[in-house]
Amino acid sequence: MKSIDLDKLTTEKRNTETFDLDQMSVAEALKKMNREDQLVATAVENQLSAIQPVIEAVIAAFHQEGRLIYMGAGTSGRLGVLDAAECVPTFGVSPEMVVGLIAGGPSAMTVAVEGAEDNPTLGQKDLEGLHLTTKDVVVGIAASGRTPYVIGGLDYANKLGATTASIACNLNAEISKHASLPIEVDCGPEFLTGSTRLKAGTAQKLILNMISTIAMIGIGKVYNNLMVDVRPTNEKLVERSKRIIMEATGVDYDTAAKIFTLAEGNVKLAIVMILADVSKLEATERLQESQGFIRKAIR
Repeated sequence: MKSIDLDKLTTEKRNTETFDLDQMSVAEALKKMNREDQLVATAVENQLSAIQPVIEAVIAAFHQEGRLIYMGAGTSGRLGVLDAAECVPTFGVSPEMVVGLIAGGPSAMTVAVEGAEDNPTLGQKDLEGLHLTTKDVVVGIAASGRTPYVIGGLDYANKLGATTASIACNLNAEISKHASLPIEVDCGPEFLTGSTRLKAGTAQKLILNMISTIAMIGIGKVYNNLMVDVRPTNEKLVERSKRIIMEATGVDYDTAAKIFTLAEGNVKLAIVMILADVSKLEATERLQESQGFIRKAIR
């Protein structure tokens, strides 16, 4: 890996709007920070055409039982792990379907693991540990766009024939050369110089939200704008599940609760039972035939 030239990285440049940050009042700093944050959504909007093919690739991977694998270091890695973890309760998928890898392993979620992000071999080893296949999509995340751990992983994934994508917060990023589907979002210099957990992290979170959420929509995990595969793992989610059934079908609370119980806590199944007016067994068969899409199951 070449020596690091931070002068070329937008994420490392000083923000001329915040030179006097240490002298600002709380109110002044808040306004400045909020103004900088507002630039993020526009920067992401400018890259929608680059984000779209990544989502399409993930949908295709899911249809052939492939996985979405995020990998990154520091904040970038933590954001990938977070997005992967949230897919389980939100969309009722297994933890193996969307995976988040962070340089240094799980302990790096809370404590920095020195040197882990600078080792490209660790990126390859982590993917080897997942038994990467050609059906998978690997998304490398790096605000700087030059993290060796991520590049090592992407190179291994390319060699193996998996689909590769990258998310960088600098233009002409090094990792873009190692991914078949690169995304580069430029949010400008950070509010606090070099603190890429701020605007860069927000941009990455927005893009990860897009990738996982819209990919799940693409495989039938959503009906209208309702998360019909939610896992009711606690009291709040049980009540949310009943409300989803009510919203999707127009039935009252008692009916929703009754069918929810008959469907053994399966929201999607309950909805098909009500909308198609069929038994649990037939609703199950319809969902299997429709690959989980409610609209197809109730025709």
